[in-house]
Amino acid sequence: MRSLLCAAGAAGILWAAAVAPAAADEPDGFTIGDSRITESSGLAASRAHPGIYWTHNDSDDGPYVYAVDSASGRTVARITLRGIGAPRDVEAISLGPDGNIYVGDIGDNLGGTWSHVWIYRFPEPKRLRDATVTAAQFTVKYADGPRDAEALVVHPKTGRVYIASKKQDGGGALYEGPQRLTTTGTNTFHKVAPIDLWVTDGAFSPDGTRLVMRSYFGARMYRWQHGHPKDIGSVGVPIQQQGESVTFTRDGRTLMYGSEGDGSKVEPVGLSGAQLPDSAKGDHPVEGGAGGNGGGGKGTSESGSSGASGASEPSFVKGALVLGLATVVVVGLRRMLRRR
Repeated sequence: MRSLLCAAGAAGILWAAAVAPAAADEPDGFTIGDSRITESSGLAASRAHPGIYWTHNDSDDGPYVYAVDSASGRTVARITLRGIGAPRDVEAISLGPDGNIYVGDIGDNLGGTWSHVWIYRFPEPKRLRDATVTAAQFTVKYADGPRDAEALVVHPKTGRVYIASKKQDGGGALYEGPQRLTTTGTNTFHKVAPIDLWVTDGAFSPDGTRLVMRSYFGARMYRWQHGHPKDIGSVGVPIQQQGESVTFTRDGRTLMYGSEGDGSKVEPVGLSGAQLPDSAKGDHPVEGGAGGNGGGGKGTSESGSSGASGASEPSFVKGALVLGLATVVVVGLRRMLRRR
C-alpha cells in the first residue's frame, strides 16, 4: 500500500508540475559595483544601449551621471555635466522621446522651502565612454509653492515632463510642466492629480499607457488617460535597504527597482493583468523599445512567455501524457499488490 501511495503522490507532483503555468521570464537583477555610486537615487533604462541603466547619486557627488552595464554591474561611462550650477539634491532621471536624458535636481530635504529647483537635460551619448557634455538647465517652480520631490518622469509620446512630490501638507501630488521647457525663464508646474504615497521615484511605460510610482516599501500602478493617472492597484516591491528608484524594461513587462547603499542591487518584478502596458498584452514586444523610461538590456528575451493560449497548449499536452503514464504505473502496482 505504501508503494501505491508513493506512486500516486509522485504522479500528483508530476501532474502539478506539468500543468502549472510557467512564470514569465524576467531579466536578471544586478548589483551596482562602482564604489563611487553609494546613493543611487534614480534609474532609467537606456534606449540607445541595450542592457545599460543610467543612474546618479543623491547629493554631495557633483554633476555626474553613470551608465551601468546590467550584465556585469560595472560602470561603462561617467558623464560630467557642464553649463549648469552646482547640483543641490539630484533625485530622478528619465529619458524623453527626443533622445535626451532629463535629470531632476528636485529634492528638498528641508521640507519644501527652496524657492526653485532645477532640471538638467542632455543628449544620450551615442558612445559609452567617460565624457563631458553641455547640458541645458531649466528653473522650476510649483504653482502652489515649494515642494519636496524625488520623482521626475517624461511621457514617451508627448515629451511632457511631470514631477511627483512627496506627502506633505495633505498629501503628495503629480505636477505637470509646460508643453515645452524654457531655459530663459521659470517653468511653472501645476498640480494635476493627488498621489497618496511617499513617492521616491516613478516611470512611464514605454508606450505611455502606464505610470508607476514607488515609495520606500510599496508602489502603485496607474493607467494614463488624457493626461491624468487612474489608480489601478498596488505593485510588488522587493525588500531593499532604501528603495529609491524604478524603471520599466524595454517591453514594459517588468519593473526594475533600485536602492541606495554601497553595492546596491537592482531587482526585477514582473507585471501581469491590468498592470501590463497596453502594448505588452499581446504577443509582440514594443518595437525598438520606444519610450521614456523604457529600455532594458535583453530585447525580446525580456518579454517572457507569449500569449496565454500559446503557453498553455504544450503544458496541457505534457500534463495529459504524464497523467496517462502515472495512471499506468498506479494500475500496475495495484495488480502486483493483489497477487501477493
